[in-house]
Amino acid sequence: MGGSDKALGGAMLLVAGVVFSYYTTWAMLLPFFDASNPLHNWFPPREWAVRLPAFILVVGMSGIGFFLGTTMMKEKKRKAQQAKARAA
Repeated sequence: MGGSDKALGGAMLLVAGVVFSYYTTWAMLLPFFDASNPLHNWFPPREWAVRLPAFILVVGMSGIGFFLGTTMMKEKKRKAQQAKARAA
């Protein structure tokens, strides 16, 4: 089990490094190259360098809020059932 965890961790680190390098090149280095440079063909339009992370942030925060809300409702329901059982 330890070896597979290391392999998974290494793969996740590799993917994170590739994504970081791609995004950094896209958002920070690409503006310094001329628009006719063929490097621009490898990347989407620059406005998506802001839109995509903003969308991911909104979806992620919504997911966290949904998880917290459902957890709080389940906990409240469980406490109510425990109080009802104690009263009986």
